[in-house]
Amino acid sequence: MGRRPATYADLEALPEHVVGEIIAGELHVSPRPAAPHTVAASRLGGELTGPFDRGRGGPGGWLLLDEPELHLGEDVLVPDLAGWRRERMPRPPRTAAFTLAPDWVCEVLSPSTAALDRSAKLPVYAREGVRHVWLMDPELRTLEVLRLEGARYSLLVTHSGMAPVRAEPFEALELELAFLWGEEQGGGAR
Repeated sequence: MGRRPATYADLEALPEHVVGEIIAGELHVSPRPAAPHTVAASRLGGELTGPFDRGRGGPGGWLLLDEPELHLGEDVLVPDLAGWRRERMPRPPRTAAFTLAPDWVCEVLSPSTAALDRSAKLPVYAREGVRHVWLMDPELRTLEVLRLEGARYSLLVTHSGMAPVRAEPFEALELELAFLWGEEQGGGAR
């Protein structure tokens, strides 16, 4: 006899120190991220918010959020970061979950989540029409930039190391990879 599909009640029953997602009817439980993961996600969100969400020193036009709960069909996903173009979502809904697929997501890979992010979540994002996906690996210091072409993602570029980079759809801003990886020296102005 097969297992019953996971439900939202299964997510609600999880302890607070884990992240739960439902993909293809299966409950996936991941530990809260370790420091390198958290540093990379937090710093990337901070770098993008000013110029893209607030329009300070950049083009604006985006709503960017940390760890939004996405209800995409029967799937419940929690990317590290997600962004919607303001013409598609002028303001966030007054609900706990988002049913409108984002235009961009970033998954910060860790040993416990990399396989899930690559094999299970990418097909859901493609099915829902998420135009860009970034896969960041703070341990390997890589940023993979994917663009949806048809029903599949194409790898546009893999940035690595510490060099400043520009990456779709936020190419108006030069990102300092060393800062994202937590490798910058000092704490002064950049």
